[in-house]
Amino acid sequence: MSKVLVIGAGAAGSMAAIFAAKNGNEVTVFEKNAKTGKKIYITGKGRCNITNAVENTELVKNTIRNPKFMYSAYSAFTSEDVIKFFETLGCPVKIERGNRVFPVSDHSSDVIKALDRAMEKEGVKVRYNTPVESLVIAEDGTKIIGIKLRDGKVVDADKVIVATGGLSYKSTGSTGDGYEFAKQAGHEIKELRPSLVALLVKEKFIKELEGLSLKNVRVSVKKGKKTLFDELGEMLFTRNGVSGPLILSASSIAGDLFYKEGGILNIDLKPALSEEELDARILRDFNEFKAKELKNALDKLLPKSLIPVFLERTGINVEKKAGVLTKVERSVIIDLLKHFTLHITGLKGYEEAVITKGGVSVKEINPKTMESKKIKGLYFAGEVLDVDALTGGFNLQIAWSTGFVAGSNVVE
Repeated sequence: MSKVLVIGAGAAGSMAAIFAAKNGNEVTVFEKNAKTGKKIYITGKGRCNITNAVENTELVKNTIRNPKFMYSAYSAFTSEDVIKFFETLGCPVKIERGNRVFPVSDHSSDVIKALDRAMEKEGVKVRYNTPVESLVIAEDGTKIIGIKLRDGKVVDADKVIVATGGLSYKSTGSTGDGYEFAKQAGHEIKELRPSLVALLVKEKFIKELEGLSLKNVRVSVKKGKKTLFDELGEMLFTRNGVSGPLILSASSIAGDLFYKEGGILNIDLKPALSEEELDARILRDFNEFKAKELKNALDKLLPKSLIPVFLERTGINVEKKAGVLTKVERSVIIDLLKHFTLHITGLKGYEEAVITKGGVSVKEINPKTMESKKIKGLYFAGEVLDVDALTGGFNLQIAWSTGFVAGSNVVE
């Protein structure tokens, strides 16, 4: 029996603790908050998108950073395993649009309670309000021998699992402690930045569109001639930028461009129609509303709050009658419908980011065990690693899978 210490009682830490205890180890979790799972509580808008009910190949496809590193972990603990795990713990689940898995109750607290019950059943001790200051490494620098608490006390250990999360939502306790622990152990930390986060927009008119949601639009991002992102879905205008599912995905895939130098976001407002089809559609509308001024003739084509901004960008006189628009003026409208561009100046901060991109270099971690290749007995799991995925339950799957692997491999 090994004495195992887990730092962090979030998704990855709780899972690691449960399976380390199942292995017959003496397990203690050190949590800086007054309760477990603070970040789990706010995921999925409080409903907790536990996982995504797809095959491992799809899990890998939706993993953006270091998907190959996750092969072993996904195979060891699949999305199906996650579903069975929670249902066995008395937390039944349901599958919604996009294969997203939620607790039937729609309460993330039920997911946390299930994890707490499992830890209690396996004899895991949880020490609340107990922040960890540093790792304690043997003098020869080869193995972990314990941790030092913020109050100065040293706790001996045979194994230590670091599952401290990233920098996102600091109010949940994710303050980057794990990166410091990793550096102390000689690990490289890959560049950190917010991800799955809203984007900031240069155009002043953006505040006039606040609250407007667009469905079935296509968003694309290019760097030079290379297309970085191109997807269909839903987006939302905010007071100083854009958000919503499409934008969060764009921030993950094209976020390095936006973070370092800014870029252009192209919105195709009518992706289902070609330019020729759009011209025919506009001709019909303008024929029907030929006596109306242009500003009152686009109601069938665009949301009301978007029309003033849209027309201002065309440069066409908004008081001109719809029936007398020229072919050139129609082509300007069509071009803007297909290429409504926004200048992205950066990303919103960590406080609004779903996850942190970057983290402990996976080249220095054994993917089959999550053990450090530098320090024997030291393991990493969850968001602290340089692994992340798109929205839809994929990031929690990373936490469950890496936590399971770390906990299952803390053996003598």
